[in-house]
Amino acid sequence: MSTMQRRPTFSARTAWDTSETEPAGTIAERHKIGLPLLDLTASNPTQCGFIYDEAAIHSALARRESLFYDPNPRGMLDAREAVAGYYASHRATVDAEQLFLTTSTSEAYSYLFRLLCDPGDEVLIAQPSYPLFDFLAQIENVRLVPYPLFYDHGWQMDTESLRRQITTKTRAIALVHPNNPTGHFTRDYEREELEALCAEHGLALIVDEVFLDYDLEGHAGRSFACGPHPVLTFVLSGLSKIAALPQMKAAWIAAFGPEPDLRPSLDRLEVIADTFLSMNAPIQCALPAWLNLRGGLQSQISTRVEKNLRSLDTHLAAQTMISRLEVEAGWYAVLRVPALESGEALAVRLVRDHGVSVHPGYFFGFRGDGWLIVSLLAPLEEFSNGIGAICSLFKAIKEETKT
Repeated sequence: MSTMQRRPTFSARTAWDTSETEPAGTIAERHKIGLPLLDLTASNPTQCGFIYDEAAIHSALARRESLFYDPNPRGMLDAREAVAGYYASHRATVDAEQLFLTTSTSEAYSYLFRLLCDPGDEVLIAQPSYPLFDFLAQIENVRLVPYPLFYDHGWQMDTESLRRQITTKTRAIALVHPNNPTGHFTRDYEREELEALCAEHGLALIVDEVFLDYDLEGHAGRSFACGPHPVLTFVLSGLSKIAALPQMKAAWIAAFGPEPDLRPSLDRLEVIADTFLSMNAPIQCALPAWLNLRGGLQSQISTRVEKNLRSLDTHLAAQTMISRLEVEAGWYAVLRVPALESGEALAVRLVRDHGVSVHPGYFFGFRGDGWLIVSLLAPLEEFSNGIGAICSLFKAIKEETKT
């Protein structure tokens, strides 16, 4: 007797479109046939030619304490005290008991979505912004609602537009400070406006500060870890950017706020963290030493980014079709280009015909066409050649339009 077999079903939250984009396919084809590529999307510092103190990094993993298992949901005290010391360098007072170590800021977001949201609840997030957040929210059955940033002699937050996005299901407002990829810091007055909205509607504030140490052109931003904290506030960061060690998988949540809100949030976060205990002992033991090494890598990265920014400006000064938006921090630059074709078509053309890889604006949630995002992390010659190729493309387009 035969029986009908049914196929297993999967969660709707993982029903993503994972098909290859046309730009990615074009890049893969170029690699396949052995053609060179100038990568202006580079975001992995370990592959950009920086010099690491290999002996010091390796020796930090050799601590005897790594051999013993003594789980603490918040993370080892020595590691958390080292993170508190990092914030002290930013003139912020952080108690180790306010800190939770996680394997990544992605995991930190996951913890906070679980802490603050039931399925179907909403978190407001600035746009343009990094696209990973959409996946993180969907996995947790949380709905992200974008609120717009606009550019007018620098990036600005549209507070009234943000206010209109708040509903009875809104649980938090999230922002990246400085923003990725726009590279702007949240102003003090904008912080006050955000805190007022959170207080009015009973919302938490989630602030991602992974690029905080990479200020540019004389700009500097104040960490949200600096008080006062009139509303429940969670500040995220980690070694991926701070120490240019993305492979070491170490990050944290720093929690602040009025005591009646802060205490239960710490208690609940401890249960969430204790459920997973994902942070491994060798990394925690090494974290203080790696944080102490951050200055050398940050100096190299900042020098590289500043030189590439000057190179970019030199190229742009010699033409009239491309401009860049003001950037205050981070390691990306936003270019405004003629919207002669879709962002995807332009990205494909640059790879196929000019051997240059860039991010089209839609990747970060820019509206409309005519946006390119380039990484300032690439090696100097590669970056200059890539920007030169982009300028040559638009120069040729300009000449074509004349004829």
